[in-house]
Amino acid sequence: MSHEGPGPELPDAPVEAEAGQTRLPLLLATVGAAVVLGAALVAPLVDKALRGDEQAQRALDLSLVETWEITNRAHTTEDVVYPQDPPAGGAHAPIWLECGVYGEPVREENAVHDLEHGSVWITHDPELGADDVEALAAQLPDNGIMSPREDLPSPVVVTVWGAQLRLDGADDERLRLFLEEYGDGHTAPEYGVTCQGGTPDPQGGLPEQGADA
Repeated sequence: MSHEGPGPELPDAPVEAEAGQTRLPLLLATVGAAVVLGAALVAPLVDKALRGDEQAQRALDLSLVETWEITNRAHTTEDVVYPQDPPAGGAHAPIWLECGVYGEPVREENAVHDLEHGSVWITHDPELGADDVEALAAQLPDNGIMSPREDLPSPVVVTVWGAQLRLDGADDERLRLFLEEYGDGHTAPEYGVTCQGGTPDPQGGLPEQGADA
């Protein structure tokens, strides 16, 4: 004899599975956030380990560019004592240097006239290797001069009127950054004037046809 009664209850497993599926995205999001946060916290430590202490190694930026407000633009045929090395502006010779790469030191009074025209002046240690000199020359803007210079404060120095950056060598990435920021000559009193038409004599001798200053 059979007894009718309520049927067997369905198992709760599907409900638990559904709850687990609901929690899964939240769990994944939590884990993902933890990973991102951990990376953000660890990255500076890894960077510091790779690059060394910021005080000991220069950062790849323009924070070490030195700038000056230079108002003296007088022409003089005398030698000038400049406060910067190399000079970044001031009184200068009446004739500027022709654009280009020079294989010997140039007279600074003439080079400063180039700076007044918005030119870039790259100076380098005379002992710099030929490959490095070639690498620097390849980066020299058309409106620029480049020359070796004794007793530089660093292997390479890049200068425009009123601004200067000491570089660690020809492969210093900050040269590119400096040229991007200052290479157009906008800091110069005669912004937009070219170094074309100057004297090709490193010591500032007048060109055969002369030039207007």
